[in-house]
Amino acid sequence: MDFSLTDDQRDLRDAVLKHCSRFPDEYWLERDRDGAFPHDFHRSMAEAGWLGVAMPEDVGGGGLGITEAALMMEAVAESGGGMAAASSIHGPVFSMQPVALFGTPEQRRRMIPPVLDGRHRICFAVTEPNAGLDTTRLTTRARRRDGGYAVDGEKIWISVAQVADKMMLLARTTPLEEVGRRTEGLSLFFTDLDRAKVEVREIPKMGRHAVDSNLLFISGLWIPEEDRIGAEGDGFKIILHGLNPERVLLAAEAVGLGRAALARAARYARERVVFDRPIGMNQGIQHPLAKCWAQLEAARLMVLKAASLFDAGQDCGVEANAGKYLAAEAGFEACHTAMLTLGGMGYAQEYHVERYLRESLIPRTAPVSPHMILNFLAEKVLGLPKSY
Repeated sequence: MDFSLTDDQRDLRDAVLKHCSRFPDEYWLERDRDGAFPHDFHRSMAEAGWLGVAMPEDVGGGGLGITEAALMMEAVAESGGGMAAASSIHGPVFSMQPVALFGTPEQRRRMIPPVLDGRHRICFAVTEPNAGLDTTRLTTRARRRDGGYAVDGEKIWISVAQVADKMMLLARTTPLEEVGRRTEGLSLFFTDLDRAKVEVREIPKMGRHAVDSNLLFISGLWIPEEDRIGAEGDGFKIILHGLNPERVLLAAEAVGLGRAALARAARYARERVVFDRPIGMNQGIQHPLAKCWAQLEAARLMVLKAASLFDAGQDCGVEANAGKYLAAEAGFEACHTAMLTLGGMGYAQEYHVERYLRESLIPRTAPVSPHMILNFLAEKVLGLPKSY
């Protein structure tokens, strides 16, 4: 049993960190202040080929696995870009998996390369205001018409919709009351975000200001049949194939963010002198930081275990959810401890840890809450009755 990275994986991580060093903390602080999407960062990652790291080579991808994608996203967050940097490219890295796995050859050629090279920006439109995590209760309807579908409905917490020109949309093609199982009758589409038919309304929020979150109001959106991914009614099954990779990548980003906060706190503790000694000599500073390091490293091992299982084609639901839970909690604790280490300066924007702390709440909350993960683990691992 070998827990170390391969030489190629270490080289990948180092290359990503070097690339991201072109966009220092100050760049991300400005994006946090002005709320502008980091177009130049997104463009640079696309031009360098990083957006397709886990996509098949025959559509312009790198042909690597979710393990390498996780290492890349960890490095992106760790570079100081945090969740803003990671979220700006998160979608292309994993959201095109349904097309890669279930799309026709024509769809793969048409849809994937423009996303990987940065020509198209995508949003992932699944969540709805009244459905929450109960995806089978989605009410956005795609009604079949000659040659395609007419779509009406609402979506919420849709990232990047302010700048996206394409969207991955999950909608109900058969009413819930007409299907045998709740998971049936949902269909997946990858199509144009037609702003004449989709009102995009931004949600003011606590952090990650550079990457927008939105409400979508869809009225009479036309989707041609050739934009449906997989068979009609199979959308829920198709989406499930992307849930574990999403949790793995988000967990890796949380670890990277925690590492960035920990590094900044340790540097401050070495340099800050109070009572004629660096505060890092005090165990009241040392122990919380050391504890955060241990928690981050342990979480990272679970994340990489989940990623390696996924890449080996094995079931990784338990590990992916456990990794997401552990990484999100460890990342939050590291950011909070970093802020406490800096004392009053931790509250100042120029030291960046207050931005890290705000952004650490994202992986802790999305796309599934820690409480729902614990429900899942209690049922699947401990054999307890299902509670939801």
